[in-house]
Amino acid sequence: MIDSQYLTGQLHKYFGFDRFKGQQEEVIKSLMEGNDAFVLMPTGGGKSLCYQLPALLLEGTAIVISPLIALMKNQVDSIRSFGTEDGIAYFLNSSLSKSAIQEVKEAVLKGKTKLLYVAPESLTKEDNIEFLKQIKVSFYAVDEAHCISEWGHDFRPEYRRIRPIIQEIGVAPVIALTATATAKVQHDIQKNLGMLDAKVFRSSFNRPNLYYEIRPKHKTTAEIIKFISNNQGKSGIIYCLSRKKVEQLAENLQVNGIKALPYHAGMDAATRSKHQDMFLMEEVDVIVATIAFGMGIDKPDVRYVIHYDIPKSLEGYYQETGRAGRDGGEGVCITYYSYKDIQKLEKFMQGKPVSEQEIGKQLLLDTVSYAESSVCRRKILLHYFGEIYHQDNCGACDNCLHPRERIEAGEELALALEAIVVVNQRYKMEHIANILVGISNAAVKSFKHDELDIFGLGKDHDNKFWHAIYRQAMIAGYINKEIENYGLLKLTDKGQAFLDNPGSFIMTKNHDYDAAIEEAAAQGGSSSGDPELFALLKDLRKKIAKKLDLPPFVIFQDPSLVDMSIQYPITLQELQNIQGVGQGKAMRYGKEFVELISQYVDENEIDRPQDIVVKSVAQKSKNKVTIIQNIDRKVSLDIIAKSLGMGMEDLLSEIEAIVNSGTKINIDYYIDDVMDDDYQNDIYDYFREESKEGSIEEAVKDLGENDYSVEDIRMVRIKFISEMGN
Repeated sequence: MIDSQYLTGQLHKYFGFDRFKGQQEEVIKSLMEGNDAFVLMPTGGGKSLCYQLPALLLEGTAIVISPLIALMKNQVDSIRSFGTEDGIAYFLNSSLSKSAIQEVKEAVLKGKTKLLYVAPESLTKEDNIEFLKQIKVSFYAVDEAHCISEWGHDFRPEYRRIRPIIQEIGVAPVIALTATATAKVQHDIQKNLGMLDAKVFRSSFNRPNLYYEIRPKHKTTAEIIKFISNNQGKSGIIYCLSRKKVEQLAENLQVNGIKALPYHAGMDAATRSKHQDMFLMEEVDVIVATIAFGMGIDKPDVRYVIHYDIPKSLEGYYQETGRAGRDGGEGVCITYYSYKDIQKLEKFMQGKPVSEQEIGKQLLLDTVSYAESSVCRRKILLHYFGEIYHQDNCGACDNCLHPRERIEAGEELALALEAIVVVNQRYKMEHIANILVGISNAAVKSFKHDELDIFGLGKDHDNKFWHAIYRQAMIAGYINKEIENYGLLKLTDKGQAFLDNPGSFIMTKNHDYDAAIEEAAAQGGSSSGDPELFALLKDLRKKIAKKLDLPPFVIFQDPSLVDMSIQYPITLQELQNIQGVGQGKAMRYGKEFVELISQYVDENEIDRPQDIVVKSVAQKSKNKVTIIQNIDRKVSLDIIAKSLGMGMEDLLSEIEAIVNSGTKINIDYYIDDVMDDDYQNDIYDYFREESKEGSIEEAVKDLGENDYSVEDIRMVRIKFISEMGN
């Protein structure tokens, strides 16, 4: 039996700590006694110490298998700083030259090395296996062990070859460590490493200092800029799924005076390393990154983690949000969500092996259920990792702070549970929901489930409702997902008892974020504007339009007025930052608008968000100049579109943006070429005398889509706004 006093003394000697954290001591004792160990410890819980201290104390060399090539040097340097000899730790990976690899091997063979960090790719090389056979291995540590499982968020195929290689090198105890693993992933890891009998050490996954919130994905960049501006000087990470979005968003933040840098795998290693160091040294406040950033980053004071895109799995989400508030201080986790993003992710999976697509789809379903659910976010997350959160209100998530309507759904739960039993507990949530709603798709027909008595019995509700019932029933302990065939719904004893004797079941109504996005768009782009000011601006626009004998939309369009009601511009210069307002429009019509806004701000004592006026990146300015120059030279619009590599629809959108912001252009030469005078005049007069909003959809409907094409209507509208408004 290992003495606790001895271990605490060694802990202080090597690391300077007076006591162990959480389950560290138990893990170390078990490993030093020769047992396999599976360690589940959240980010910041002190996993590394669980293998570093025993490695220093045991005879031989510990082999640490880690995917973090970029961080191995940091880890080795860190260990060396605790000892007196550099030879105490080395790393072996593809970043080393042949001569450097030889030096490492010679040093290790001298017998003084306690830790050897090896990348899984290096471990599988034949000459390295032969070399490792020559040393005494104290134990094997498999770090970031979730990489073994196809159900984990960072699967690496090389990791699945670890067990046979251990057998070849020489058997010794194995410790597998990860910060995130569901029951399914844990089982997969243990099975693959041949350690199903290992002692499992599981710490709580609850991070009480983190606040979780999901927001509808609308005007996301502007919202992020405002959030960061209200949290100046604080460190934050923003995750995006694509490299292109990382670059764009980082540029948008920089233009708005935010110290931000991009980070993704497409950048060269030196730039990535430089950006990471600048973030750690607080030379920049924000890193915009793909998931390539953050594994092993030990920055304790990250105050917020924002997901521009919803992650592909809840494990990935937990891991990434876990980088906030590691010091126990404030940690705000905001995610922007639209179901359209989920559909995009599903499309990306096409072409991959069917088994991989199936896994990806199940993981996405869990993410959707988390995003759309109105249940406490903390409760859902902890349940996902097999932990029960007993409090009804965590007080630190959007759902607990702003509870949604709760309804009685005892009858619906009984029907939902009955459906699982009727199909012999062998199908997934989506399939069973389709049966209840009465959707006779290919899968339902092939199993003849459209002939079941329960088919269509739940058609009073849609799929989303039944998905919500199943998710909330899972959290309440009535059903669970089978581990071996992940996703198949099974009744628990509690679920069977409810089915035998149904009672009350209170469920909360789910969020419908896409409906919220559509509503915001219908209101002119944002629901967060000042409605009173917006009404005053509309009245002023109407008055000016009447005086100038112009339709109101020619002066400023609704999205511009909405933006004014958010930003409160009080000078012509500030007005030019408003959506759809260029210098021309500001000079021609802006004076009365900024005067009205200025008076309104004074009378209502409004604190203007002037440090958060969102400036857009002029990414299309090159196109804009080219288009204007070509139109001045009377080049055919078809040829301009072709030369810029765009379709006519996109070119007209560019020209509309130019004209709407107040620049006068003349495309008569092209219109005269493709339309006769009477046809042109009909459309022109319509916008002059009949159109209320200047809407193309409205014009097509009123003029008749069989008589006037959308393209022609758009071109004449451009001519009209340019002549009458600019």
